[in-house]
Amino acid sequence: MSPSSRPHRPLGRLSLLSIAAAGALLALPFSQSLAAEAYPSKPVKLIVPFAAGGSTDIVARVIAEGLRSTLGQPVIVDNKGGAGGLIGSEAIAQAAPDGYTLGMATVSTATINPSLYMRAAKIEGKLLPVANLVTMPSVYMVHPKMGVRDFTGFMAKVKAQPGAYSAGVPGLGTLGHLMLASFNETMKTGIQIVPYRGNGPALNDALAGMVQVMADQLPSAMPQIKGGKLIPIVLAGQSRSPDLPQVPTFKELGYPELNELGISWFGLVVPAGTPAPIVRQLQEAAVKAVHQPDVQKHLKALGATATDMDQTRFPAQIAAEIRRNKALLDKAGVKPE
Repeated sequence: MSPSSRPHRPLGRLSLLSIAAAGALLALPFSQSLAAEAYPSKPVKLIVPFAAGGSTDIVARVIAEGLRSTLGQPVIVDNKGGAGGLIGSEAIAQAAPDGYTLGMATVSTATINPSLYMRAAKIEGKLLPVANLVTMPSVYMVHPKMGVRDFTGFMAKVKAQPGAYSAGVPGLGTLGHLMLASFNETMKTGIQIVPYRGNGPALNDALAGMVQVMADQLPSAMPQIKGGKLIPIVLAGQSRSPDLPQVPTFKELGYPELNELGISWFGLVVPAGTPAPIVRQLQEAAVKAVHQPDVQKHLKALGATATDMDQTRFPAQIAAEIRRNKALLDKAGVKPE
């Protein structure tokens, strides 16, 4: 069933990517006025709500190159970082709804920020989900001085000495924080969670052994793993990584909720009010883009995978993850700011 054919259900105030925005797909009178114009007829801008060089930026540039082929126009990446992704999300929401401004959406911007920042309410319902395109696994790692080489050894150690070990996370309310808090709750462990101002400082202290545990996205973690500076013990991913065939997933170990929570995703959004034909064209072009052989090759090198989900489910996925993450934030005692 397509988004435009679903019966309306009252959903309440779910997110800055409110599913109510899917009503924009019904804006046919406006879209018909554009029917005579070929889309796209000029370059398209892709706003990334994080600084250059991070995982979102790297994935966005791979997607942009694929879209250049499937849309037939250059796709220019525009980094607008700051405020945990809010500045970039605001810029996407404020852009003209004409299909020439796209935005990257992530687990953080789409499903955590709505419950973490009061400022996010100002863009409630102003962004329309287009497609969930790429997933990326996370890996839990320990410092070699902890003296464990696998998940079984790790669990034995932390169970034997509750509170003796600590984990670095990129900040309160971040995905890394929610992952470690959920790990503690599910596994009945007492790992101390130490929030930092960003992933870089947390990683530095993990490498120095100041904290013994860290969870990170696989691409940024691999250099430390290959260098023997951190030991991988478990993955949150769709399947085992070809680069780490000996490391099991949480799903294999019988913890599907931890597995799902740790899988990052990257998708496209547009300003609400973008005409339905353009949204559908973007969705089709984006799905084709990430399944091109060259794009697949680049994604594989990053440890990422193109999704094969039914894209009509994307708004519902966002809504479900908002509910889940709000509950996790509440459990962790993180208040909106």
